[in-house]
Amino acid sequence: MSERIVLAYSGGLDTSVAIGWIAEATGAEVIAVAVDVGQGGESLETIRQRALDCGAVEAYVADAREEFATEYCMPALKANALYMDAYPLVSALSRPVIVKHLVAAARQFGATTVSHGCTGKGNDQVRFEVGIQTLGPDLKCIAPVRDLALTRDKAIAFAEEKNLPIATTKKNPFSIDANVWGRAVETGFLEDIWNGPTPDVYEYTSDPASAPAPDEVVITFKEGVPVAIDGKPVTPLQAIEEMNRRAGAQGIGRIDIVEDRLVGIKSREIYEAPGAMALMAAHRELENVTVEREQARFKKTVGQRWTELVYDGQWFSPLKQSLDAFIGDTQKYVSGDIRMTLDAGRPVVTGRRSESSLYDFNLATYDTGDSFDQSMARGFIELFGMSSKVASGRDQRLAEGK
Repeated sequence: MSERIVLAYSGGLDTSVAIGWIAEATGAEVIAVAVDVGQGGESLETIRQRALDCGAVEAYVADAREEFATEYCMPALKANALYMDAYPLVSALSRPVIVKHLVAAARQFGATTVSHGCTGKGNDQVRFEVGIQTLGPDLKCIAPVRDLALTRDKAIAFAEEKNLPIATTKKNPFSIDANVWGRAVETGFLEDIWNGPTPDVYEYTSDPASAPAPDEVVITFKEGVPVAIDGKPVTPLQAIEEMNRRAGAQGIGRIDIVEDRLVGIKSREIYEAPGAMALMAAHRELENVTVEREQARFKKTVGQRWTELVYDGQWFSPLKQSLDAFIGDTQKYVSGDIRMTLDAGRPVVTGRRSESSLYDFNLATYDTGDSFDQSMARGFIELFGMSSKVASGRDQRLAEGK
């Protein structure tokens, strides 16, 4: 039996050409693996048939939308995961679920190698290969663009020479990666960081300057996960899709950032993640109401480290699993309703309510009925400032002695 190689397959030009390119370069049979994480476009069956028509001996397709939303996007929401305080890990979150299906297909079809379409200068090669090494330590990895010199001009020539059933003439000026959590756009004129994004860059969001009337929404959470929108029960996938539609119509979730890549370079990226950013704004505010102060402060540190690990391709690492346990524990009481107004590019929280709230009206009010004993404040301040007071006295004493 010939050696078999599993290829992460998108249905586009590069990965369609990679099927035959890999076969000719290695003599191996190629199994194409397509995973739907909510990127839209063609059906899985159309993509599957194209892979077979391009020379794949098998085509494995998986509808992983619910899995991606529940097992990958929801942990990111609980962590309030924003890389460099801006990027909600759109691409980084999808890689581990794709890796999981690549390794499953390798086991099913007896493959010894897994292939992906990444270049040698991006983050995704690390995310794919570290994940594959972790879940399938015996599997080898190759990247046709990086390892087998598959450039775009060669891909077009190869497709035309072999008469492959794939369009080769349409040249999109951007490199785009999309899923239900968001959309990432790079390259082309965006590589000049002085150039502003043009309207054609965006697809998930409308221009916030021409937004319709403000849209009020009530999001219900249970233990950190959205379970209803305006009183209607939703799955995590439905929650993201609904908020993508409503927040996207208001131009919410546009991000333009020069990002620190794992491989050591800075890269200009445009993201749009309307649902993710709106849900995260609501989740953070509900945490403000329900999570104890010191726990909340430490969670920010943990969430930041969690975000960096996921960005760096360490989804399956022991540390990330340990941080998951802490973050999960903090979500025990993050249940309740958040009312938001989606308006011209901004999600604005206007109301909060929770059975597990730590907000005590009688402690907070300045009106009659105040149960806060203000007489305790003087002693508290004296003790709280004691350390600084003693240190300052020493500093002044020694300075005067000079």
